[in-house]
Amino acid sequence: MPFVTTGDGVEIFYKDWGSGRPVMFHHGWPLSSDEWDAQLLFLVRRGYRVVAHDRRGHGRSAQVGHGHDMDRYAADAAAVVAHLGLRDVVHVGHCAGGGEVARYVAGHGAGRVAKAVLIAAVPPLMVRTTSNPAGLPVEVFDGFREGVATDRSQFYLDIASGPFYGFNRPGADVSRGVIENWWRQGMAGSAQAHHEGIRAFSETDFTDDLRAIDVPTLLLHGDDDQIVPIAHSSRSAVTLVGHADLKVYPGLSHGMCTVNAATVNADLLEFIKS
Repeated sequence: MPFVTTGDGVEIFYKDWGSGRPVMFHHGWPLSSDEWDAQLLFLVRRGYRVVAHDRRGHGRSAQVGHGHDMDRYAADAAAVVAHLGLRDVVHVGHCAGGGEVARYVAGHGAGRVAKAVLIAAVPPLMVRTTSNPAGLPVEVFDGFREGVATDRSQFYLDIASGPFYGFNRPGADVSRGVIENWWRQGMAGSAQAHHEGIRAFSETDFTDDLRAIDVPTLLLHGDDDQIVPIAHSSRSAVTLVGHADLKVYPGLSHGMCTVNAATVNADLLEFIKS
């Protein structure tokens, strides 16, 4: 399997399919690059080169006990980009991966990034603070930490079968396969990485990163996102990026890249081609 070794000696797994203009994908917590299957296959069949990596401690990457913060996540993404010699890249991030994209583009992307896409992404800041009173209370994230620390397997099943894909909504078309695939990806990763990653995605302030992004940026968000509510994220983030547009999908969930892939893929392709 293809790996790149980072500056601090961590092996990062990546996929590199197809040829043509590169599009790189950054997955959400606590998943892996497999989260992007529907997007990778869609774009590679249309002549694009698609790259996706497993964040350290996630998926097939090394389960190390250090570096589970956004600065290191962005540096790891930069190591993949440098290893593959990628330029003119469209970077696409979902949830925590959207934060990773923001930090990568702001800190490592000079001369290499063409566009950015943030999908149901965590920036600018999820947790409530004195300077961010509209954020979510820290107790929400403490509950995530407790779930990971006590019964991670059941906790992941509960997330996937409930709020992540909106399967807890009346009349939802529930897919057992989607639920089990989410659980499979989560359980492949390190409990420590996932536990520490909660702080990384919830307490990192991406305000300055968003302001530093100087490439065309598209934000996509469902207005029934129960994991990263749009009011606490994309509606603020779009005002901080210099060249950004926000598209809101009525009634769609946090997991829309999977359960509404055709809709998301069409808009993603249009933006890439524009």
